[in-house]
Amino acid sequence: MPLVNGNQNAKTEEDFAGKKLKTLPNELLQRGGDAVKVDLQRNRLKQICGITQLKNLTELNLCRNEFTDFPADIRGLRQLEKLYINQNNIKTIPENVFSSLEKLRFLKLSTNRLEKLPQDMNRCQHLNYLNLSNNCLKNLDPLVGLSQLTELYVERNQLTDLPDLLFQNSSLALFKANGNPLRKPPQGVCAGGLRDIQSYFSMLEANAPNEKTVKTMFLGTSMAGKSTLCRSLKQGCPVAVAEEDRTVGIEISEVDNEGIRFIFWDFAGQEEYYITHHVFITSQAFVILAINLSSYNMDAQSFKENVAFWIKNLQLKIPDSVVLLVGTHVDQCTDENDVNEKKKHIEDQVKEMLETHKMNLDQRKKNLQDKEDSPLYYDQINQIERLTENKLKVLDFVPIDCTKEEDIVKLRTHIKNEVLNKATFPSIEQTLPRCYYEVEKDIKELVKNGDIAEHGIVTQDTLLYELKNRHVTLDDDKLKLILQYLHRIGVIMWYKDIPELAVFLFVKPSFLISLFKTIVRHDLVQELSKISPEQLKSENALLVQQKRWISDYKHRASLNNVAIRILVRTELQKNYGTTEQELINEVVGSSKKEGSLLSLLKHFDVCLSTKHNSPLNPKANEFCPKKSWVPSNPIVYEPDACLFPSYLPDNKQVEQKWQSDNTEDLNIHVYFLPEIPHGFFHRLVIRVCSLYSPYWMGKDQCVLCCGDRRFLLRERHDGDQFIEIRCKETELETSEDFQKAWEVIRHIMIRLNKLTEQWQGLYLTVHSPCKSSDCDEYFEWNDWQEWLEESGASKFNIGLEEKQTCLNGHQRRTEWLFPRTPDARLT
Repeated sequence: MPLVNGNQNAKTEEDFAGKKLKTLPNELLQRGGDAVKVDLQRNRLKQICGITQLKNLTELNLCRNEFTDFPADIRGLRQLEKLYINQNNIKTIPENVFSSLEKLRFLKLSTNRLEKLPQDMNRCQHLNYLNLSNNCLKNLDPLVGLSQLTELYVERNQLTDLPDLLFQNSSLALFKANGNPLRKPPQGVCAGGLRDIQSYFSMLEANAPNEKTVKTMFLGTSMAGKSTLCRSLKQGCPVAVAEEDRTVGIEISEVDNEGIRFIFWDFAGQEEYYITHHVFITSQAFVILAINLSSYNMDAQSFKENVAFWIKNLQLKIPDSVVLLVGTHVDQCTDENDVNEKKKHIEDQVKEMLETHKMNLDQRKKNLQDKEDSPLYYDQINQIERLTENKLKVLDFVPIDCTKEEDIVKLRTHIKNEVLNKATFPSIEQTLPRCYYEVEKDIKELVKNGDIAEHGIVTQDTLLYELKNRHVTLDDDKLKLILQYLHRIGVIMWYKDIPELAVFLFVKPSFLISLFKTIVRHDLVQELSKISPEQLKSENALLVQQKRWISDYKHRASLNNVAIRILVRTELQKNYGTTEQELINEVVGSSKKEGSLLSLLKHFDVCLSTKHNSPLNPKANEFCPKKSWVPSNPIVYEPDACLFPSYLPDNKQVEQKWQSDNTEDLNIHVYFLPEIPHGFFHRLVIRVCSLYSPYWMGKDQCVLCCGDRRFLLRERHDGDQFIEIRCKETELETSEDFQKAWEVIRHIMIRLNKLTEQWQGLYLTVHSPCKSSDCDEYFEWNDWQEWLEESGASKFNIGLEEKQTCLNGHQRRTEWLFPRTPDARLT
């Protein structure tokens, strides 16, 4: 028996993690009542016969094993306070287990296959933490009555209704339910957190009305017929749209189809607009993908551009969406046979594409499961299983002639029937308190009556004052929660988390979008050329500066702030008839203050402020995030332009600053499966370059500096798709240099990891390639996400050997491959 603090009779903590155990080890059972904490994670246990001998056990970790049934023997552990049994394959839990665990405080059951909970689960009256995420639960009623519960996680289950009694628990402080087909309360309410849910139930009447609302997004390439299709469906008859009247940015409209409220979002197809689409694309959406059949060629390239590009992005961004493929321009095809052949080609290719996606995930999962040390990869296996459960629904292909009224009517009927199919749209019917509908209706009336200006920008105080006059029973807090819900479903826009914008609400999202499209558009050079001498004079600008603006935008993807002010002011005056200088300054900003438009574009990683060029100070202090910093040369330079990385034409400037790679560089590859999302790299460099300066940005490369160390970010498509992060080996000489370099890389990867949360269909792995020439082996980072956590930064790879060996036998110092525990002298 091991000695603990020199006392043979002391209680013990036993660690049997990762031992490939199939049964409990005899040496553990022999401890009897001495063991208080036992770690059995990452083994191959299917049962735990004899566990009841550990009479004094208070903490048990059984995660990452092979349980299919909840081990009933646990009922004998009456002193148990903490139980980890997540990441198994448990489908059922018998009754009369939890009634015996009267001291249980912490229970982690996430990532199993549970379909229901035992009715006596609420007998655990001391339970304060419960994680049931990533299961198949449809009902939470057995949890009602857990009076001490403070944290509850039920994300990614199959819940449609939540029990209102659960939220009368005054102890509950944290609740998360993302990824469920919720209708009571709707996901838009749950996304606001516990307070919003409690407020929802407090306002919910016994006979609250049900509403069927569908956010419908029209996507497709330029000139695919989206606007014609959208407007024709809205009117119920053919509506011709001229080429010069095509969508710029996004257009929003509403239509009622026999009790179903459709909110139509018509997205422009030109590539220039993709960088703002992610702002408005939301989960659980209905997507109508328009495909121009007359110009469609039955080959791989045509399918990739017209269909595959959009479906892949939807798989990554909103894998729970429903996609209806609509073939347009049928009237311009050769004949009916031509239409049928193209229809079949698209259907076959889509089917193959979806099957290949699933096959690749299954193969990746099998490869990990077949590894000798497969328990080490349980998190990765789990992530892949989560992705396989995200099944994008692609409905049957519908060809349509938009010049025929019968085709429009038939398509409207088809869409209505699909939307009412609960197997396809499980959360179509949502229950809301009447006041939610009434507040939305009142906001529209305030705009219509002129109580809110036509542009729809209103201060929070003004809107709350107007609404309280109409709803005397609703206080400020409840009204704010309703406004937040309307923001989440896209009816209004309220960016309360952006300090510069928190005081304002945009009650007409179309106005906000019209501002976006003044500077994010396919014909921006043409618009810059239209700026008149009078407009230039209003900003004290010259014709020579206008030419410079155009040149900078073409060659450097940089747009001068003065040009932005002129363009937006023109839009406000032309389409909204406003000359209010205060509003104009608020939207477009001035030389002293940034406007709300640029604040939004920066918040959504669309652009980055650039500053006046100035010589670097070689004695400047080094910037470290989250640490106080005093500049050695405190001169403030106002931003004078915005850089749009997605418009950069090449990498010339970056290549000049980086020069060449060296095999001895610190080098990390972050692999994206199935692929890097469109625009991801540019959004990443915007986030990183807002921390570190100076920087040089290119089309798919970026060099940034921290102190005298240079770092390279590069997007790669060498068969696999990955983002490479390098640090120059010539700039690393001491242990302190290594430690600081790894810390910069850590900050880059923190932002990368945070950004991936916006793409539900992504899976990442991290490698350090072998540094020997002509060797394609690598060193895998199994626990890289733990390193990103603040608490884990100093613990990553503790105990590693001084050198690591790749599969080809090449040895390298570990500090070249992984971040090491900081040297004691540096901490």
